[in-house]
Amino acid sequence: MQKNYDLVIVGGGPAGLAAAEAARKSGIENMIILERDKELGGILNQCIHNGFGLHTFKEELTGPEYAQRFIDRVKELDIPYQLNTMVMDISKEKKVTIMNREEGLQELHAKSIILAMGCRERPRGALNIPGFRPAGIYSAGTAQRLVNMEGFMPGREVVILGSGDIGLIMARRMTLEGAKVKVVAELMPYSGGLKRNIVQCLDDFGIPLKLSHTVIDIDGKERVKGITLAQVDGKGKPIPGTEEYYSCDTLLLSVGLIPENELSKDAGVELSPVTSGPVVNESLETSIPGVFACGNVLHVHDLVDFVSEEAAVAGKNAAKFIRNNTETKTAETDDSDSVTGAHSGFVTEASESANGRSAEDIAEKVIPVIPTAGVRYTVPANIRVNRMEEQLKVRFRVGAVYSKCYVSVYLDEDRIIHKKRPVMAPGEMEEILLKKEQLQAHDGLAQITVKIEEA
Repeated sequence: MQKNYDLVIVGGGPAGLAAAEAARKSGIENMIILERDKELGGILNQCIHNGFGLHTFKEELTGPEYAQRFIDRVKELDIPYQLNTMVMDISKEKKVTIMNREEGLQELHAKSIILAMGCRERPRGALNIPGFRPAGIYSAGTAQRLVNMEGFMPGREVVILGSGDIGLIMARRMTLEGAKVKVVAELMPYSGGLKRNIVQCLDDFGIPLKLSHTVIDIDGKERVKGITLAQVDGKGKPIPGTEEYYSCDTLLLSVGLIPENELSKDAGVELSPVTSGPVVNESLETSIPGVFACGNVLHVHDLVDFVSEEAAVAGKNAAKFIRNNTETKTAETDDSDSVTGAHSGFVTEASESANGRSAEDIAEKVIPVIPTAGVRYTVPANIRVNRMEEQLKVRFRVGAVYSKCYVSVYLDEDRIIHKKRPVMAPGEMEEILLKKEQLQAHDGLAQITVKIEEA
């Protein structure tokens, strides 16, 4: 079967739902959300703790409550969605191959696609921890689903490796369910989670956090019996003589999140080696014209409120792309009725617009945003100044803990932002605002640089 849509959104989590709402409010009627799970809401359905929605709704909600707000909006706007549907392939021509139990294999043809597949956890296999493969080793997200949705307790004596937000939250959750969390170990000399989560999830419950430590051995053949921790040096290598043994029946791994970009990669989308997400411009458009990305598939966020905000931008820009493309094709059709002679030059432009790019796009200057001096990456990675809004929010993360420093932005050699920051850490996303008038006023702008400077 083949179906035609103006917009196909891959993923029905917080990013996909917010993008769908924004696109519908921007005038897109013929659209669909594709979700592989049995319900909308994505990962939020298992995040039953509060702390969501403070930016978006100005009140504190649990994950399911936050998701339900957007699910209700999608239903009110009568936006169609398909559950239990797996996206098998996305082509450069924006053909989406899907499979589900009811309708089998289908091919959807889209004018625009929004990638909102979220992220997944890094598995034990990526860590090279010696030992057998006993029962009792879970990723923190899997344990969260088991406890919060399946009603199953993974274990009673717990060690957590990794201090990302999910690991910190699960330390509190397991404690509240009656387990004894003995220690949270972190390879880096700083925590990967939000400061408030360290306080609320560890400090308030007396759970120790050991920085610059990692698991070097897992004891147990059928079931975990214990683990050995060791301190690591500046290169992450265990220091002999610092080993500590902890008896436990469960090891939870919170060792990083990876954007789900297999579909993006197969489609030919350019991916960032730092974030593993797509490289996007000011419209959150990927290297394939008309294919947009938002949320954790683009880069891993710390707050879902920022996911929703970013997704709304992607939804609006996808709608703008669809409208512009439709208007261009309509104009071309009208012209083709009257123009029969020297048509070859026009065909070249038409073929470009069929790929979603007009001659104006191709000639338009793209300004790279260069992260350096402590800044790991920026989103967006490049900007077409003429196409940006009056203000553009650039998000980034730093690569280490900085105190009493400045975030500086340079247009070539001219510094336009010098923002003081008392503390910055890799676990917390940072942002700056670029003004269109400033960029336009800079003659011959070649690059924008974002860096950390000492006070």
